[in-house]
Amino acid sequence: MVRLAIPALALVAVALGLPYYLHSLSHESTDDAFIEGHIITISPRVSGHTAGVYVVDNQWVKAGQRLIELDPALFKARLDAAEAALAAARANQRSGSVAVDLTSLNAASDLKGAEANLSAAKAAVEAALAQEAAAAGQDEQAQAQIAVSEAALGQAEAEVASAAANHRRDAMDLKRYREMSLTQTISERDLDHVVATEKVSAAGLTAAEKKVDTYRSMLRQARAARKAAQSNLRRQTAEVAAARARLEQADALLAAAQSAPKLVEQSLSQSEATRADVDRAEAEVAQARLNLSYTHIDAPTDGFVTRKAVEPGISVEAGQALMAIVPATVWVTANFKETQLTRMRQGQPVKIEVDAYPDVTLQGHVDSIQHGTGARFSLLPPQNATGNYVKVVQRVPVKIAIDRFPDSNDILLVPGMSVVPEVNVAGGGSDLKKQNIALSKP
Repeated sequence: MVRLAIPALALVAVALGLPYYLHSLSHESTDDAFIEGHIITISPRVSGHTAGVYVVDNQWVKAGQRLIELDPALFKARLDAAEAALAAARANQRSGSVAVDLTSLNAASDLKGAEANLSAAKAAVEAALAQEAAAAGQDEQAQAQIAVSEAALGQAEAEVASAAANHRRDAMDLKRYREMSLTQTISERDLDHVVATEKVSAAGLTAAEKKVDTYRSMLRQARAARKAAQSNLRRQTAEVAAARARLEQADALLAAAQSAPKLVEQSLSQSEATRADVDRAEAEVAQARLNLSYTHIDAPTDGFVTRKAVEPGISVEAGQALMAIVPATVWVTANFKETQLTRMRQGQPVKIEVDAYPDVTLQGHVDSIQHGTGARFSLLPPQNATGNYVKVVQRVPVKIAIDRFPDSNDILLVPGMSVVPEVNVAGGGSDLKKQNIALSKP
């Protein structure tokens, strides 16, 4: 019986163990696997006091549903101040534009006026120089007339002296001849001749004296004319100096007017500065309006509210975690040993057992294999280039997508739950080489 029982038991063991052995050859499993999902942390973008909290823990919310509202009073006041600053900046910009136009018009007008004044000043200088030259000619003419009058007066005075000498001689002759006529030494005819000669010389003396008076009067007139000519010359010289001063002033005004493009450029720069102020004020208004919109915190996606840590009336800071939203979509992250990945491929079927529901088996497939071990992406990755190296079998995270969820509402799959996946490595899957090439393309 013993001899018969041992072979029988061996056959039974082989019959019972062979399916498990063959199954282990085509399947890989691990208990280092968990349910994973997106956990979206809800935090405010601005600091403030909560005015309302409209959800509770584990509540299902829709995308866009209001979660939290912050007190908007301060942000409305900031928006009003920014809008007032924007209005002032726009008013300054309009004033700057008008100033640019006025500067351009005034610059063009000033330039034309300065050019006209310069031309008039040049003409005035030329006219003053001409009048000065004419006054100088008149002065020279008056000086020449004085010289002529002085010469004529000298000649007339010489003639007076000559006529006086002749008259004295004739008068003495007349006296002597009268004395001689008393003695009848001479004839009457000779006496009459001497009387006539004395009268002629007396008349010549009188004429010479009158001529002297005339030339003296002419000399006085010439000297008066010279004084008038000199005064006129001085006046014309002063007029020339004044005209040249006006010319220099007109030239300076023209130089100032020619700098008008610089003034226009400066005005344009100021206008650009006001435009920049408007842009900055618009940006501040946009930021204030954006901050006001941040007082309403809405759900970014469908999911369950978890880890709620906010109540109405408390003060919150920007970036502070207030709650989390967990969407219903989950998957499995299984950490297989590197020796289990030999035949594992993307798309291979997977059976998933959940520790919380031992009677439930989920179906899934290998979605992807992480390109790096878990230890390599840890906070302090191991440095194996040491003399005390000990080889440790590494684990590689594998993402497993769940193809079909159970219809029962009594089954809850949430991130962090433990599962045991079993991958059919003999099943179909994608070529890893093609997968790597596809992943390497940008």
